[in-house]
Amino acid sequence: MGVSFLSTVPSLIPLASFPSLSTNTSCYPTQAVSIRCRKTEATTTDHEDGFRRRDILKCISASIVMELIGSSGTFVETASAADLIQRRQRSEFLSNIKDTLFTALKGNPDIIPSILTLALNDAITYDKATKSGGANGSIRFGSEISRPENKGLAAALSLLEEAKKEIDFYSKGGPISFADLIQSAAQSATKCTFLASAIRKCGGNEEKGKLLYSAYGSNGQWGLFDKQFGRTDAEEPDPEGRVPLWEKATVQEMKDKFSAIGLGPRQLAVLSAFLGPNQTATEALLATDPQVKPWIEKYQRSRETVSQTDYEVDLITTLTKLSSFGQQFNYEAYTYPVPKVDITKLKL
Repeated sequence: MGVSFLSTVPSLIPLASFPSLSTNTSCYPTQAVSIRCRKTEATTTDHEDGFRRRDILKCISASIVMELIGSSGTFVETASAADLIQRRQRSEFLSNIKDTLFTALKGNPDIIPSILTLALNDAITYDKATKSGGANGSIRFGSEISRPENKGLAAALSLLEEAKKEIDFYSKGGPISFADLIQSAAQSATKCTFLASAIRKCGGNEEKGKLLYSAYGSNGQWGLFDKQFGRTDAEEPDPEGRVPLWEKATVQEMKDKFSAIGLGPRQLAVLSAFLGPNQTATEALLATDPQVKPWIEKYQRSRETVSQTDYEVDLITTLTKLSSFGQQFNYEAYTYPVPKVDITKLKL
């Protein structure tokens, strides 16, 4: 013996409030669902009919849930479509940004080390205790870019300001933030160094170098970095005294600074190209420290291999973390409403 519930609660929740149940437009077909509640042994004299109140309530709840699921189909479709549109918009915008920055850096290869240091110095102002500073574009302010630790970086900033004008011109979702621009430029500059290394390994043949980098490079490791897009610009310069003078700092001072923001000797070693224009000299200094030396040697060996995987993967991972300091990402940044087409005005 049993009791069947066929759309148990129409009186509680009218079908009219769930359009998808009364039409066939939803991707979730509507059909009558029979939920059978099996008879249970009566355990008390209060339920002589053999059914417990909680069993009946469970069946009613199940019917409500199923009707709600059926009615949610349209909302799920709409939300998914909007999300896909925004993802495509951001992806296209990011792709255009990369093209613009790569072109700018290709025409000014000597400025690449400064771009890397610019991104580092902007991000490393992060203070864990106060949750202030970080990759917020504050280095664009005149009073910050003119500080001693940022000496020689003004030309890199000027190059990015010119690139920003082009990017803002074709952007459909508003101007790019300096915070995003600077870290994206560091990504492009890093890729340029990877490609240049591949070309050198091919005897200077650019075409073969590009093929080598495409086949063995680490382009697939940039996914999280690309997702972290939508940084907010600071409205004022970051406090002074948070960035060391890299060319004068001791290895211990560098280690202390990295430790203060949650990075260690490994990350210090892999970011050697960010600490000044002469990576070889920087690594020679870092190798004098017993904690940093093993990592320096590891990455030097890695750069001699065809794929230099260890070096590239660790550098991408570290830059991804560094460029996120002090930020709450807006994952809807640079998206824009899609114009609606009035089909009644179309001339067919």
